[in-house]
Amino acid sequence: MAKVSAICVSDKRGIQKHYVESAILKENHGIVGDAHAGNWHRQVSLLSKKDIDDFIARGAEVFPGAFGENIIVDGIDLSKINIRTYIQIGKTVIRLTQRGKECHSHCQIYHKMGECIMPKLGVFSEVIKGGEIEVGDEVKILHQDEKFTAAVITLSDRCFNKDNEDISGPTIVKELLAKNYDVIEQILLPDNKELLKKELIRLADQREVNLILTTGGTGFSEKDVTPEATLEVIDRNVPGISEAIRAESLKITKHAMLSRAVSGIRKKTLIINLPGSPKACLESMAVFMDTLPHGLKLLQGIKVDK
Repeated sequence: MAKVSAICVSDKRGIQKHYVESAILKENHGIVGDAHAGNWHRQVSLLSKKDIDDFIARGAEVFPGAFGENIIVDGIDLSKINIRTYIQIGKTVIRLTQRGKECHSHCQIYHKMGECIMPKLGVFSEVIKGGEIEVGDEVKILHQDEKFTAAVITLSDRCFNKDNEDISGPTIVKELLAKNYDVIEQILLPDNKELLKKELIRLADQREVNLILTTGGTGFSEKDVTPEATLEVIDRNVPGISEAIRAESLKITKHAMLSRAVSGIRKKTLIINLPGSPKACLESMAVFMDTLPHGLKLLQGIKVDK
C-alpha cells in the first residue's frame, strides 16, 4: 500500500520546510498555512521517498522538507505518473499539474552535493477535494483527465508593450474551448526567440501540455523568429499540418505562400505555428482541428482506429 511518509510546510518561500504530523488541504488553494498555497497550478509539491532514499545513499544528509517538498510519498514512483492524473490522499484528491521546475537560486543541498532532486523529480499539484491529511494516509492513483490540454502563446512586440491589444490569443483560446480543450495557459511574449524557446520547453517538459499553438512571428520581418525558435526545440518535424494550412490559405490570399510557419513534436507535445491575424488563425485552425485528436492520441500512446 502506498502511503504518506511525511508532510512538510513553511510560512515563507525559499526556505526548507518543517515536518508536521497532519495538515489541512484546501480546495483550489493548497495546504493551509503553507507559503506556496494560492490560486495557481503549483499548490502542493510531492517527492517519492525512493528518490530521497537514493539521494541519501549518495552521501546527502537531508530531512523531510529539505527540498521544499510538501508531501513525501512511499510506494509510488511519481516519475511514472502522467501529469493531469488524479491522486487520492486519505479522503482528499489532488491533480498533478507539473513535473520538475526551474531552479532560480541554488539551495544549500545543491551547493553541498552539486545537485538537487526537486527540479527534476519533484511533481506539483492542485487541490481538487480538500480535507485533513495525516502521515500514514493511504495514497491511491485514480485516473487521468481525459480532456486534451492546450496552451496559447502570442508573439508581438506591440501587444507586449501594450501599444496594441492581443486579439489573436483570446480568439484561439475561445476556439479551443469550443472544441473541449482545457486551456491551461495563455502567454503574451515579445518577438524574442530565446523567450519563446524557454516557454515551449517548459510547457512541453514540465506541464506536459498536449498542444501548443503560437500566433505571430511567422513572416519575413527581421523580428519574425517563431519558426526558428520552434525548430530549435522540437524533436520531430510535422510538415503536413503547416503545408495543409498554406494550401488552404492560398485559396484565400496569395500572401499565404509567404508564411514560414512550422509544426513539430517535442516529447509528447504538438506545437503548431499560426499566423498573426485573428481571422487567419481561425481559418488555419479550421484546417486541422477535426483531424488533431487522432494525432494527439497517438502521441499519448492511446490506441486509435485507423
